[in-house]
Amino acid sequence: MKGIALNSRKIEFLSYFLIWALVFSVPYFSERSSGHINWHEVAKNWSHVFGFLVLFLINVYILVPRLLLKKRYTNYFVLVTTLIALEIAVNMISELGFPHQSNSFIENTPGDLRPPSLNAPMQKPPIMAFADNFIICILLVGAGTTIKLMSKLLSEEKLRKDAEKEQLKTNLALLRHQVSPHFFMNTLNNIHSLIEMDTEKAQDAVERLSTLMRYLLYDSAQNTIELKKEIEFIRSFVSLMQLRHSDEVEVTVLIPDQIPDIKIPPMLFISLLENAFKHGVSYPMKSYIYFELQIHDNKLDCIIKNSKHKTVVKQYDEYPGIGLENIKKSLDLLYAQEYKLHISDTENEFEVNLTIPV
Repeated sequence: MKGIALNSRKIEFLSYFLIWALVFSVPYFSERSSGHINWHEVAKNWSHVFGFLVLFLINVYILVPRLLLKKRYTNYFVLVTTLIALEIAVNMISELGFPHQSNSFIENTPGDLRPPSLNAPMQKPPIMAFADNFIICILLVGAGTTIKLMSKLLSEEKLRKDAEKEQLKTNLALLRHQVSPHFFMNTLNNIHSLIEMDTEKAQDAVERLSTLMRYLLYDSAQNTIELKKEIEFIRSFVSLMQLRHSDEVEVTVLIPDQIPDIKIPPMLFISLLENAFKHGVSYPMKSYIYFELQIHDNKLDCIIKNSKHKTVVKQYDEYPGIGLENIKKSLDLLYAQEYKLHISDTENEFEVNLTIPV
């Protein structure tokens, strides 16, 4: 992802900053709108705002983390209610308990027979002062609590995704080493038999097995591998599988003559291909395996088909150690939403069509 990703704490702090920048700007712009800035009045209003800020900070940095998030709901409710009551009481005493003395001694203009105190500005009724302070406290406490809870949820979600990503990496590593040990045992047995029957064919099988082992031990540990090496690995794998099944299975491998110089994740197709042999072969009945690679429009299409027989275990019920669902998750990890995986399961054939970007 391009750019600097803000974590949940930075988002939380930025939200608080924007809220209070807006709140502290209100007294200034209110005075400015009158055409003359009375800085004494602005400072007085800022002193009230500072009391709200203290309430806000105590709530988000002490009460919410230590009480609300630890499910001590009663303690949280009692303390936050007490703080709100104290804040309202302080503000009401400040606004109503100490009238502006300078205004109470304003001299009457000629002909004005009213008492001097009547010339003072009208004070806000106590019920209105209480309502205003109460609403402001509730809004600020609610906003702070909501942001704090959202920040915690974002942090937990990030931790969950990180844990899931690590698990998927583990699954992907398992997937890359999914070639069955039985495959190697059978291959060695077949090579042993070939040594007396066809020495040249046995030597070719040993070379292909060596290619396979070298790929599994070294090349598959990389994040990406040249497509040419992956194809060489697939050809060696299919060739060795044919040693076991001889002419009983019709194997078709279609790969373009011209292989572009591109890279893909290693061992991407091998589990699907190995399971095609595992589930698609029945010795008493005619069986086939079909593998095809197509490259066009910056896309790599892999088509794997195999015959199905009722005597063979149901296709892809579960991979040994890693399921088809985990293969999909591994593809999600590698390609996000940029790949396509289509599975067709009919009575006589199982087909997997995988498309990845290259």
